[in-house]
Amino acid sequence: MGQRKAPKDGDRKVGRRALLIGGTVAAAGSAVLARDELARLWWRVPGVEKPRKEGEVDYAGARWVAASDANWRMADRPDDYGIDMVIIHVTQGSFDSAVKVFQDPEHGAAAHYIVRKDGHVTQMIRELDVAYHAGNRDYNERSVGIEHEGFVDRPQDLTDEMYAASARLTARICARYDIPVDREHIIGHVEVPGTDHTDPGEHWDWDRYMKLVREAARTATPA
Repeated sequence: MGQRKAPKDGDRKVGRRALLIGGTVAAAGSAVLARDELARLWWRVPGVEKPRKEGEVDYAGARWVAASDANWRMADRPDDYGIDMVIIHVTQGSFDSAVKVFQDPEHGAAAHYIVRKDGHVTQMIRELDVAYHAGNRDYNERSVGIEHEGFVDRPQDLTDEMYAASARLTARICARYDIPVDREHIIGHVEVPGTDHTDPGEHWDWDRYMKLVREAARTATPA
């Protein structure tokens, strides 16, 4: 996540985006682009929006705490944007401070999940929605973001409980969206193109983490 305010990824409100794309389509005469955009936007028409239950989580072990709706964008993933990636973050702060900033509409960023040092998992944004967590619009649209409580220069923050809980969560996400369990599809924030973040940092044990994810994936189900 980082200590400073993270920038939004350039998302516009639907009406503005639709108007801009509509103008481009008209000018270029591109029916293909128009169909693609309509496929992504049709469900946002009043009365068509998918029903949602307040407080519903995607991961059975998670507790729901809502992020500010200024820090994510409503979507219908994977129907409108395919999900093929999990991005690993470190909060650069406490669990409580991460929750607080993700609830702050001025912060401009939030992840889908936060994993606490004791292994507790909190979900703040639904997986079907686009969280502003990667600092890259394309990566935001195609990924699920998982924050981990702690600091990148404090290896003691990366506890056994955190690794195990996060690995189970990532394995379940991979099973749900048929994401390969490898380092091309499970990446760190530092690996996102255009980012200036360094998390999860040099102390994050990727070999250990991927082994745990693979072990959890053997029994993980999409539900």
